[in-house]
Parts: sequence; structure tokens; C-alpha cells
Amino acid sequence: MDEHTERSEHAGYEQGDGITEGMIHKSAYEIQMEEEERAQQKKKQNEMSDSIEESVQYWQHNDDISPRMSDNKNTLKQVLGLGESFDVDLREMVLGGKHVGLLLLTGFAKDEILLEVLKRLTYLSPDQVSEHALKSYFECYIPHIQVERVDKMSAVIRKVLMGMSAMFVEGDRSVLIMDTRSYPVRSPEEPSLERVVRGSRDGFTETLLTNVALVRRRIRDPGLKFELMQVGRRTQTDVCVVYIDDIVDKVQVDSVREKIKRVDIDGIPAADKQLEEAIINKGWNPFPLVRYSERPDVTASHLMEGRVVIFVDTSPSVMILPTTFFDLCEHAEENRQTALMGTYLRWVRFAGILISLFLLPLWMLMVIEPSLKPPGLDFIGPQESVKLPIILQFLLIELGVDLLRMAAVHTPTPLASAMGLIAAILVGDIAVKTGYFVNEVVLYMAIAAIGMFATPSYELGLANRLVRLLLLIAVAIFKVPGLVAGTTILIVALTIHRSYNSSYLWPFIPFNAKAFGSFLFRLPLLVSKKRPSINKTRDNTKMSDDPDGELQKSKKHK
Repeated sequence: MDEHTERSEHAGYEQGDGITEGMIHKSAYEIQMEEEERAQQKKKQNEMSDSIEESVQYWQHNDDISPRMSDNKNTLKQVLGLGESFDVDLREMVLGGKHVGLLLLTGFAKDEILLEVLKRLTYLSPDQVSEHALKSYFECYIPHIQVERVDKMSAVIRKVLMGMSAMFVEGDRSVLIMDTRSYPVRSPEEPSLERVVRGSRDGFTETLLTNVALVRRRIRDPGLKFELMQVGRRTQTDVCVVYIDDIVDKVQVDSVREKIKRVDIDGIPAADKQLEEAIINKGWNPFPLVRYSERPDVTASHLMEGRVVIFVDTSPSVMILPTTFFDLCEHAEENRQTALMGTYLRWVRFAGILISLFLLPLWMLMVIEPSLKPPGLDFIGPQESVKLPIILQFLLIELGVDLLRMAAVHTPTPLASAMGLIAAILVGDIAVKTGYFVNEVVLYMAIAAIGMFATPSYELGLANRLVRLLLLIAVAIFKVPGLVAGTTILIVALTIHRSYNSSYLWPFIPFNAKAFGSFLFRLPLLVSKKRPSINKTRDNTKMSDDPDGELQKSKKHK
């Protein structure tokens, strides 16, 4: 073997040795990366954070923003799901010679605003940006109104989850937050549960900002306050406490605010109803302690009376408190008519509510005890024998009405009429003809159902229906003592029922003649000069006792 061949083989051995060592080093690097990835996965599986703050501190041991973009990206990857969730985007670019990252949720970002901001920043040269680039962007070069600086990573993530955009700058420990969100929203429509013949046709939507604007449009008072806070460790739902500062009872506002802040649960995806249960804690009591409304004009009226209103984002209704049994029996239509017609409509509605409660128990009592029938009402009661007991007929029809109501909710609109015809004609008529039901049972049950649906508050109507069922059972078992005892227990239960330390049956118990008269009669606007005393308002007067201003003129003249 010649010298050239030996050198070639020797070089080949050396080259081969080099490839082998490179392959060994590469495999070791891959093994190390795999081990690090497994460690990250294990760490992620072991995470049991209850809040964003805890999650950020779990991954980076503090809540500060790192000046290195790579560290921030790693935190965002682990906490926010950057690179895993398709709608979480971090747009990295160089603006004015600085490495910048724009963090946003693509579903909430408003493209037009972001394009204008980026268009302005792309024209910057490095000499136009100072050493503190973020300060220069904030003070000079971002053409947007709602911009703020944040220096906590948890606050940045929370803002981004609310739909805002965050701008990270390499070398800076602060982040710029821009309000570029655009929520999916429907146009305000008239609420289906609070329709009026005359009046506004706009109603609340699922977007909090839209609902706030609808109320602001009606009350142009600088004392109208909107306090925003978040509820739920995971949902971080926006909750807004609304009141008029110089009218409302501040003790009540403080109580509501503190109760909302003390709510410590994962979230309230069902919005206002879950929040009501969290702050009211009424247990198994069926009667509502707050009034729900989807009308901005009704909400504005209650705010002017000194009530506290709670807005919850994603809910098209608001909570009004405190409330009473008689408040839940009023409707906006009464204030859209004259005082006389409004009073008439109110009495008809009150009569419907009483009928929905007591008509069926009284009729069944007269059937069981014929001696209780007043003279001239001997025709009351079944004239022929039937196959089923009266109480069983009532229970079956109550169940049927509830099934019909639930079916109407889930039935497409074009089929709702057909379903109603089937229930009313086929089921009802055939049940009577076959002798299973009495005509009067079907008739009175229909009248009671109409009274229940005429109740302005949907929640109160359902509660009254449950009370009617209990009264029917009490009458069937104990007859007259059952009706008397059931009615007494109902009144006592409503009397001891409290709505934010206010009597639920006010002004009947405790009795307030003037306030009770204002509930029985829809008074003319200029006659009602005082706000309801149950609200404990700081300013109790709706209008001046000196409408012409003569007193002020005389003081000014002096």
C-alpha cells in the first residue's frame, strides 16, 4: 500500500470518526430536548392554579414582565396557550429598529384599528425612537385613544382575554394595552317578555358596553356611576354595579359591592342568574328577590327611584334590587297610558295574579264541601261523574301545561301553532269526551294559566304556580283548614322574606298607606313627588316644591 493510499484511508477513518462523534453529540442534544419537553409536560400536568396570577407565578416565579421576548413567549405559551390555541396570535416585527410583539385574540381584534396603528409605526426610523421605545410609542406614535401601560404579566393576559391587544417591546418591562376589541353583537330589539303597545322598541343585548350606552342615553346625569369588576377565577366575567350617586343609599351600594367581591367560584357562565344565587343566597325559596328587566327605560326609572342595578356581561337582562312582591306585579305598559287607564290595567293584572293563585283551590273546595257554595252558585262543580278524582285531574293538567310551555320554547316558530292546536283541540277535547276530565277543570285551569302568563315577572309566575299546587294538595287533604293554613303560611313566609334588608311585602307589611295607594293606583306624573321610602334614598324628592322657582328668585333678589 502506497503512502497516498495510507493517507486517504487515515483521512477516511478520521472523517468517519468525526461523523460518528457528530451523530453522538446530536443524539445527546435531542435526548436533552426530549427530556426538557417531558419535564415541561409533567410540570404542566401538575399545575393546579386557581387564577391567572397563580399560573404566571407558577411558570416564572413572579408576576413581572421580562425584558426578553423569549421569556415572555414561553410564559404566554404555557399560560395563554400561544401556539396551541389557533386564535391566540403573537405578531412579531421590527418597528423603529425595535423588536416588537403584538399579542391578540384574532376573534376579538378590530382589524381597521390595528392596521392604522401598525401603518403609523412601520414608518418610524430608528433615530425617531428613543432608548425607551415603549414610552415613545405611547406618547407620540400610537394613533389610538384607549391605550394604557401595564407592568404585570397577569394583568396583560387578563386584558388580552377581554379582547384587547398587548404590545411587547424587547428590553422593556412594561406592555402597552390597546382597546381594539370588537365583540359579536346583535342589534337592540324589543324584549319578548316585556312588550308594550306604545313605547321604545330597544332592549338590552348580550354586550355590556351596548347596555351601558342604552342607559346613558336616557340618564344624562354626571352622578350616574358604573363600577366595573370581574367575577369568576376562570371566566373573569365583567360585572357592573350601577347607581345614581346622590340618590342611592350608599350603605346598600357598599353591601352589594362587597358581596360581589367576596364571590369566589370558578365562574358564572350562566351570567346574572348564577350571580344572583351567589350574592343573595336565598336557598330553596321560589320567590325572586331581584327583579329582572330587559328594558332600558324600566332600568332608568328604577335608577331614578334610588335602586341599585347590576349588569352582567353576556346577559341581555339586568338585576334590580331591592325589590318587593308588588314591584314584580307592575309593568311598563301602565306608565305608557293615562293615569286612569294605567290604574285599570294594573287592577286587571292584580286580579289575574290572584286568580292564578286561588281560583283552583277555591273551586275544588266548593266541590269537596258543597255546603260552602254561596246562594245562586249551585251550578259550580261537576254535573256528572268522572273516572278520575278532581285533585288528580288538576295535577295532570298542571303537568300538561308545563309540558306545553316547555315544548313551545323548544318548538320552531312555524310549528308552534300546529302544536297548540294539537294540545288544545285533540288532547283537551278528547280527554273531556272520554270522561277522564271535567269541562270545568279544563276551563278553570286555562283561566289560571292565563293569569300566570299575565304576571309581568316570569320568575314570580313560576313561584305562584308552585304555591297553587301546594294549596290544591292542602285543600284535597285538609279541606277548609288546609286552605286557611296554606294561605297563612304563604303570607307569613312572604312577610319574613327579605330583599336586601327590605320587607318583601312592603308597603302592605309594614303598612304604608301612601305608598300602598301608589301601587294600587297609577298616579299622574306630577302628583308623585317622593321616591319610595323603602330605598332609603339620600334625596327623597323627585321634583321641587317650588316649580316656578319663586323661592330661588327671591333669594337671588335679596
